[in-house]
Amino acid sequence: MSLPTPHIETQTKEEFAKTVIMPGDPLRAKYIAENYLENITRVNAVRNMFAYTGTYKGKKVSVMGSGMGMPSMGIYAYELFKYYDVENIIRVGSAGSYKAELEVYDVVLIDESYGESDYIKITTGDNVRNVSANEELNEKLVKSAERLGVELKVAKAHCSDVFYRKDPTDYKQIVKNHKCGLVEMETAALFATANELGKKAAAVVTISDSFITGESTTSQQREQSFTNMMEVALGTVDEK
Repeated sequence: MSLPTPHIETQTKEEFAKTVIMPGDPLRAKYIAENYLENITRVNAVRNMFAYTGTYKGKKVSVMGSGMGMPSMGIYAYELFKYYDVENIIRVGSAGSYKAELEVYDVVLIDESYGESDYIKITTGDNVRNVSANEELNEKLVKSAERLGVELKVAKAHCSDVFYRKDPTDYKQIVKNHKCGLVEMETAALFATANELGKKAAAVVTISDSFITGESTTSQQREQSFTNMMEVALGTVDEK
């Protein structure tokens, strides 16, 4: 496929860095670019899925929204990896906690994802539901958190296609069967796409709401207040 792709308007590979920090919300991508990066250039606005490239402590990095859900994440991750020669994608986003020990505003490294979908099978041919993040990127995230003094918890994700479930209590069976500590909607697609294409992907999320306590955050808080998570991800770019 020639550039640009159907969903990204950038016409040269060089306009993207080798590492892309990828929130779900394109407004969060804009926030990260404007508050953390220098020398920023907007490199995509197709469908308002904003992407920016700039520097963080002198190192080139890009940030781009993925949209919500596995299909949207899968499109952008595939095009970035396959056609723009991106090597690493780190998802930053929000997640719902299934366990009391994962509290609102905790920062969590997702080491494995259970995909409640046929996405992995359709895109890779592998008849599996569990897919892992890249160990090397995970180690960089752990080291970044240590340098910043941020407690980084670790959990397996339930990656769901559905936000409004008919039975809102059925997550309890998923926790029991698959040992998931939190729920979100993108990591299975990201990890599977990276693994299939020989690239690297990881995810660090902030707990935005708890299925245990009922506590939650506002959309504005989710857009702008998850600074620890953002800095942990960006710290992998600055790593010596």
